[in-house]
Amino acid sequence: MHPPKRDDVEHKTKWMLFLLVPTGVLIYGSHSVLLNLSKVGGIVPFNSTSCVVMIETFKLIISLLVFWKGFTRDGGKANNMPSFQQSLLFSVPALLYCLNNNFVVHIQLYMDPASFQVLSNLKTVSTALLYWLIIRRRMTSQQWLAVFLLLLAGVANSYGGLHSKEDTSNMQIQVDSRGLALMSIYCCISGLAGVYTEYILKKHQEVSLSLQNVLLYTYGVAFNLVGFLWTSGFQPSSFFQGFSVWTVIIIVTQAFNGLIMSAIFKHGSNIIRLFIIASAMGVTTILSMLLFSLQLNLYFYCAFGLVIISLVLYHKR
Repeated sequence: MHPPKRDDVEHKTKWMLFLLVPTGVLIYGSHSVLLNLSKVGGIVPFNSTSCVVMIETFKLIISLLVFWKGFTRDGGKANNMPSFQQSLLFSVPALLYCLNNNFVVHIQLYMDPASFQVLSNLKTVSTALLYWLIIRRRMTSQQWLAVFLLLLAGVANSYGGLHSKEDTSNMQIQVDSRGLALMSIYCCISGLAGVYTEYILKKHQEVSLSLQNVLLYTYGVAFNLVGFLWTSGFQPSSFFQGFSVWTVIIIVTQAFNGLIMSAIFKHGSNIIRLFIIASAMGVTTILSMLLFSLQLNLYFYCAFGLVIISLVLYHKR
């Protein structure tokens, strides 16, 4: 049996990314909205670590099924198995994602969904800097300008949010100083996790994506399970406390989001991930206006415009 031609593989990869990107935009854009819908009395009722454990477990099960399917198709031959040292590399992004996925839940307490989506574009800044420092990816002066404009967008939206504290029946653009601190940490860790994940997935192209995912999510389940036991005071009975239909939807959607991102890292790049994050702004804003009657202010419009301009500049050749 002849191996598939390179052109055929590239064609299939392009079509796969074409289908994954819009799906990723919808899932990413709905995440902070779903977290806000799950709130009870203004707070997220479930333990963030238990939710992430379920997300990582769901991703691990799907990855194991895909890996087993390929394993049986190849006649039970475990070709291109990574060494123990190589498998340890996946513990680093797993730990970073463990921290990040829990940060996401807590950030929702200090800002509205639309502001979260705008400010999360600061990942472009951290990702660009880490690409430059770690992978030695050269950036043009135009791209540096785009990064600066993105930083201005974050400042503008933050300033507007910090000055919108009125109590009204409708949701306001609102950003708390603690939310800004958490968002800064979140974007730095996210950028590092994304760059490192892309690096190890592509460094070992001979290892199937499903097997790489199995390694990554196994560590993810372990780290988050330890985190749950620690934060719950070693009370396993509280694992599902506060879970609702919204929690289940979050688990399913975020599991697929993780699988989509791993495929993009393997066959695309972090740049596509940043495009997804930026495009998700529109989804989040529209959903927030429809579901929460979100009232936008001038600072938000300025930030939104700066983000669009910066992304055009960053990706323009």
